[in-house]
Formats: sequence, C-alpha cells, structure tokens
Amino acid sequence: MKKEKINFAPYILIFPACFLMCAIMIYPLGKVFYLSLQHYNPTKPFANGFAGFNNYIGIFMKKEFYNALAVSAKFVISEVLLQLVFGMVVALILNQKFKGRGFFRALTFVPWALSGVLTAVLWSIIFNQHFGVLNDILTRLGIIKEPIAWLANTKFVLSSVILAELWRGIPFFAISLLAAMQGLSDDIYEAARVDGSTRLQAFRFITLPMLKNTIVLTTLLRTIWEFNSVDLIYSLTGGGPIGKTTTLSMLIANQAIKTSNYGYGSALSVVSFGILAVIAVIYMKLSGFGKGEA
Repeated sequence: MKKEKINFAPYILIFPACFLMCAIMIYPLGKVFYLSLQHYNPTKPFANGFAGFNNYIGIFMKKEFYNALAVSAKFVISEVLLQLVFGMVVALILNQKFKGRGFFRALTFVPWALSGVLTAVLWSIIFNQHFGVLNDILTRLGIIKEPIAWLANTKFVLSSVILAELWRGIPFFAISLLAAMQGLSDDIYEAARVDGSTRLQAFRFITLPMLKNTIVLTTLLRTIWEFNSVDLIYSLTGGGPIGKTTTLSMLIANQAIKTSNYGYGSALSVVSFGILAVIAVIYMKLSGFGKGEA
C-alpha cells in the first residue's frame, strides 16, 4: 500500500488568516481572561498580583454593577426595538418605486457612515441648553416654557442618548431589511392581491415571515453592538449625570480610563461576554433561526 502524499498547499494558504485571527482575536481575549484573575493597576504596582476570583466577587458585591446592568437593559431594549420598527418603515418606503429612490437610499445610509464621536458632536449641539435647535423648536411650538439641559437633566438624559443612537442605528436595519425585501418574488404579492389581500395582510402574512431570519440576525447583531456601545455615550455624557447613562460597557471603560484598574475591568469584560453569550444562545434557540420560515 502506497501512502498518500499530504497536500500542504491549502494549509499554507490559510495560515496567514489563522495567524491574524489568533493575533487579533484569540490572544487579546485570552489576555482579558488572564487579567481578570489578577490585581493589575499600573499606578499601584506594589499591589499587583494574583487575585483569583476576588475581582468577580467584588463585581457582584457592588451596587454599581447592577445599576449599570439595568441602564444597559433599558438602553439596548429601547434601541433595538425602536431601530427595528423605524428601520422597517424606512425599508418599506424605499422598497416602493418613486422618482429619486436611489438618492434617498443613499441619503438613508449617511447616519450609519458617521463615526460615533462625530454623531455625538452633532447631537450635543442639538441638545445644547442655550443655542440648541431642539429647545428652540419646542419653545416655538409652546411645548416647553424654558430651555432644558437635555444632557444634564437626570429625567431626560437617557432618553436623549437613546434618541441620538436611534438616529445612527436606523440605517442598519433599513438597509438590511431593504436588501432582504429585494429578494422577495413579486409573484407572491401578485397572488395575494388576486385573492383580495390588503397591504397590511400581505405585510403580516408574507413579508414578515419571509424576513424572519434577517430580522433575527440583525436584531441579534444590533443587540451585541448596542450592549458594547461606548463611543457615543462617552462623548455625550461620559456616563453621567450620577450614573444615569453608565451602561456596563461604560463602566468597563471608566475602570480602564479613569481608575486604571485593568484587573477589575477585565473581570467586568468577562462577565459582559458571558451575559451576551447567554442572551445570544437563548435568543437563537427561541427564535428558531435557520430552521425555515415561520
């Protein structure tokens, strides 16, 4: 029996990609897990050393973790639901045939193309108490009597941040859902019209079931991205006032930037990773993603 020669060419070709994945993803992830078991603060080298599970115990013993988790839940749920609804509306409009449709499709993508910091600068001007356009409009309409400090008022700050992130996130759903709608056959809708179905019935019984997998995937991706969102919140409020916009990701960022407590911050990152992993598994299981249309 002759031994078959091993063809090393495929392994050589995929080696650069595997190496980059290890260097960019696997190594940093492993480093975070390692640091989560350490007392590591560059400003206090004398206190550094092995911590075991003390960082994790400290997380669940502190009220700030539960407050941040509650803010994250409010922020993520509001963002994903509102972005999905408004994104679906925009996608349905852009899926119609009208003059200038290509221009408006390109225009819809603009908020998504802007960076989080640039978006924060734009909305900080809109929300400004003294010369912001939002206060000016509401005052002229008689809705408010005096200007409101939207980013400093504890009653409105979270809603203000949600509004700014909503503006940036709608295009993702709009473009994704529009792309999926483009693949739906017109014959199905023609048959529904012949049977006397209304537009609402066609949307409920044809469009939504056919878009199920796209909706599940986009909502899951957006949930992960919003849960990890830092740039916009950090640029607008820095997590304040008094922690009203301090999400779990903001808490992690503050631990790294303000206190340099990388061990505790890494433990928070691992906990955040675990929460997202559990949410993703449960959501995929309950939604039946990839198991055919509903």
